[in-house]
Amino acid sequence: MMVQDQSSTRPSKPQILKQKQFSETKNLDFSTWASENSVKILIISLLTITVAALFYFHTSFTTPTALFCSKRSHHSQPRKPELPKLDLDSVQPIVDKASPYSSFHSEQWVVVSVSDYPSISLQSLVRIKGWQVLAIGTSKTPKDWNLKGAIYLSLEQQADLGFRVVDHLPYDSYLRKSVGYLFAIQHGAKRIFDFDDRGEVIGGEIGKHFDLELDGMKGKEEKILQYSLEIVNRSVVNPYIHFGQRSVWPRGLPLENVGVVNHEEFYREVSGGKQYIQQGISNGLPDVDAVFYSTRKRGSEAFDIRFDERAPKVALPQGLMVPINSFNTMFHYNAFWGLMLPVSVSTMASDVLRGYWAQRLLWEIGGFVAVYPPTVHRNDKVEGYPFSEERDLHVNVGRLVRYLVSWRSRSQSQKLFDKILQLSYSMALEGFWSENDVKFTAAWLQDLIAIGYQQPRLTAIKLDGQTRKANIGPGDRKEFVPQKLPSVHLGVEESGVVNYEIGNLIRWRKRFGKVVLIMFVSSSVQQTALEWRLLYGRVFKTVVILSTQADADLAVEQGELDQIYKYIPGILERFNDTEGFLYLQDNTILNYWNLMQADTSRLWITNKVPLSRTSIDGKDASWFSQQADLVKKVVSTMPVHLQVNYKESGPSGQNIALCGSEVFYVPRRFTQDFIDLVDLVGDLQIHHKIAVPMFFMAMDVPRNFDPLLNRMIYKTGMPSTNSLNMYSAQAPAVNPWIVSTESDFVKLIRLMAEGDPLLMELF
Repeated sequence: MMVQDQSSTRPSKPQILKQKQFSETKNLDFSTWASENSVKILIISLLTITVAALFYFHTSFTTPTALFCSKRSHHSQPRKPELPKLDLDSVQPIVDKASPYSSFHSEQWVVVSVSDYPSISLQSLVRIKGWQVLAIGTSKTPKDWNLKGAIYLSLEQQADLGFRVVDHLPYDSYLRKSVGYLFAIQHGAKRIFDFDDRGEVIGGEIGKHFDLELDGMKGKEEKILQYSLEIVNRSVVNPYIHFGQRSVWPRGLPLENVGVVNHEEFYREVSGGKQYIQQGISNGLPDVDAVFYSTRKRGSEAFDIRFDERAPKVALPQGLMVPINSFNTMFHYNAFWGLMLPVSVSTMASDVLRGYWAQRLLWEIGGFVAVYPPTVHRNDKVEGYPFSEERDLHVNVGRLVRYLVSWRSRSQSQKLFDKILQLSYSMALEGFWSENDVKFTAAWLQDLIAIGYQQPRLTAIKLDGQTRKANIGPGDRKEFVPQKLPSVHLGVEESGVVNYEIGNLIRWRKRFGKVVLIMFVSSSVQQTALEWRLLYGRVFKTVVILSTQADADLAVEQGELDQIYKYIPGILERFNDTEGFLYLQDNTILNYWNLMQADTSRLWITNKVPLSRTSIDGKDASWFSQQADLVKKVVSTMPVHLQVNYKESGPSGQNIALCGSEVFYVPRRFTQDFIDLVDLVGDLQIHHKIAVPMFFMAMDVPRNFDPLLNRMIYKTGMPSTNSLNMYSAQAPAVNPWIVSTESDFVKLIRLMAEGDPLLMELF
């Protein structure tokens, strides 16, 4: 992973400060000064009186409440971003007349951002034949920066080029590379290698690793392995698996996909010639995120991760995406518009969001992304990786990928740039970036036109449900089994033990990979939501989190615990291809490795755990009597099969069944019954601990329930702090266990690692 500087909020054009020229000083006493400035004193006095009067009238006739409400109204209704109107036909050309390189042209450029004196890697880079290195300076770059063979653009030189994007860029960030991309295109670029000055090209030859000639017959006739679309609901892949490292994931991969470690069963083939974006793999320190970097190594030992150099390159079909970075990526002319680095997100997220955004638009012109075997080597300098700079990335990237795959252009225009602006605007409306990036996109597109860039032509794409899934016959399947390279970065040498642990994870995922986990988090959801998703998302299809307060940034939905069952049908409507759902409250720890013994076709609940059938705090006999009347009302409206079941095993008279219901499972064959029962309850205020056992006894008789959860650890009256003696990795679940901080989570993971040792590698 590349540690990049944080964005600055200062304006981008440098301020040139000139020394102020002072007039000759005068020796004035007060009377002389007042005499000479009487007119100024009068004007200032009048202005002061006017301001005081306005303030008096304003406070006299405006109540504090009105002022407060006005302020709240302003913040509660944020202004909707505006879609810029562009007339690209009237954009005036921008010609380089300011730089010393106005007459220089080259078809192949390497663009890097520099904040220190030339590195050894950069000194080696300028010696590669056929490529022009362009170094873009920031406010941190030494004033005397110089490297023979490289073109260097300082902040002042960048400002003089006349590009509109300069007004949107921070001073001290690698995002200023956007100026460099435009400069290279203006000076004849056909290929741009987006690079980092910390990497060394393996073998000292760029063309050896990438496909540079796409237009010739050789490039078009070449067959490239392509990921299959046969896996339903898959929208993103981890390319490191294909190149031999199943336990490593790239920065930008949604954390819920980290646990998918199995290799492809088969591939397809696609003709070359349109792999306009080519992502290289890095040996040594690959592009990994802060979660991986801070949890998957031993102390201060540097990473030296190696990938399979003999593995074939692999392409991504329309409908499937892959993380793309800004330090080892080849862009061809038809994808130059996709070089734009957004400015309103953190620097650690900027190139990742750019990559997903560009991939979606690439489909509009029939292009695709391909991932290549190791192209560079980067040394790990054992630096700290700021998770805070990636927070927005981890929260939003999964939702972004799903949004982009489902996005359809509404523009009737037959020009790519109109669709680019429309998508940027749509992403602002969805909160993936701000209006600043919509304006930046408009400036970027105008600058591209101004320097003579020609828009690629649009082509028809097929992404709808019935056409997205490819029809693959036996003859179309191409097999490739990746090597499993040594994984010393796991903290242990590759061995049978590690194979066994990974094999367990694969088995758990295979068993529960189509089960939706619905979780209610009552304790500090802002601090624990990501951790819960990473913990359980490795095993289950997805983790849907509800809490008393919604949080769109964390994808947390609003729900009330006492009536939480009423939110489940709406969630299930979003997931058609499931084998069931598991509900879990955050005060209960699920030891998922022990669930393998359970029958996933039967209902699970703690119906025979005595302590789970306790009273409900704060409720008296009158309240329970009212609840019993409501239960009777629902039972009387049940369809025959549900009513018969309930009356066979349910309580009689004014008695009601009570169960903690902190954890329960409903298989697919009962989900419609569950939904129907919730519908029967309607607006009746039946408590969760009463409604759920009623549902279970209506769906099936208790003797048919799976007994697994009856062996869980369930205690009452526990202190507010967790007791280490209470936890057991041999139990299917443990209650109560309170996790309200990241520190609590770390302590829990250390205990759960007894059942899933790989947790120590992930957290």
